[in-house]
Amino acid sequence: MKVKNISKVSGPMPISDPYIMGVHHYDKFPKGNGEMGPNESLSGRKKGNDFNPENDWRMYHGEKIPGFPHHPHRGFEIISIVPEGFADHFDSKGSKGRYGQGDVQLMSAGSGVLHSEMFPLVNDDKENPLRLFQIWLNLPGKNKLTDPDYKMIWKENLPEGNFEDKNGANVNVKVVLGEYQGVKSVDPLKNSWAADPNNHVGIAMITLDPNTTFTLPNVSSTMKRYVLFYDGKSTIDIDSYKLQQDQLADLMGDQEIEIINGDSPAKILILEGEPINEPVAAYGPFVMNTQQELQEAFNEYRKTEFGGWPWGDKESDLVNPKDAGRFASYDFDKVIDKPAV
Repeated sequence: MKVKNISKVSGPMPISDPYIMGVHHYDKFPKGNGEMGPNESLSGRKKGNDFNPENDWRMYHGEKIPGFPHHPHRGFEIISIVPEGFADHFDSKGSKGRYGQGDVQLMSAGSGVLHSEMFPLVNDDKENPLRLFQIWLNLPGKNKLTDPDYKMIWKENLPEGNFEDKNGANVNVKVVLGEYQGVKSVDPLKNSWAADPNNHVGIAMITLDPNTTFTLPNVSSTMKRYVLFYDGKSTIDIDSYKLQQDQLADLMGDQEIEIINGDSPAKILILEGEPINEPVAAYGPFVMNTQQELQEAFNEYRKTEFGGWPWGDKESDLVNPKDAGRFASYDFDKVIDKPAV
């Protein structure tokens, strides 16, 4: 048996230890209104809580600009991958930035951080589609109260390779964490579960030409392995199963897995990793090991707000200037990072 389960994904992905949660947002946002909001009426939407999957796009918790205004996290790492569109980041440690169009953000919440992620609609003359994957990778107990950490992997620096399959067709591999086909990721955050290669953490974006084959190797009987087919018109064959768009395959980690694409291009997301095998106590934005630790997290947040919000009005849909471009700023502009273009 190579396939444990096939699931239709219409909300959070059904993934497990070392992962806490995974979501895939795809919004066909309209033209911007000049203020980075949608140039369409918001009437009929649930203001501040717009998640209707039947709509072409959602405002999420944003009021005028779509996204997620400031909120806290503790005890895990967030991997945000934005193949299309843009995300604006602000946090309580003095970091801010704009990333997208293929960029990846790694952020460890550690002992606690406030952050916001909004989706600015920077184009007023054309639509603003957004595709975003957000993956919550747990931290082991010994690292849950480490200092928060944050860095960008600009698309220009994201390790990538193109390979011919056995029939001479092309497979494109972008490696966020781990190693695939000899393509190795940039260094993970220092306290990440991915920092130890023995934990076999792997996250990769794979683009398959029509009728191509991509093979995942036999790694470990305990390793978790998931494949999300998120964009394509045909089906993908895995063992005796036909995977359709927006389906997730839960696969064996100790089997060689052949992924055979159909007659149109396809894009898949791979998530792999050994389980941490520790108790999980999670509620909302906090992921700890015990209920006592969870209560301590809430108590500390109520008292300290994890250092407070240094960016003014907490309720605002905070974004960077429209023409800011892609950048990351750390510690209140003491360090500026921009992609080499």
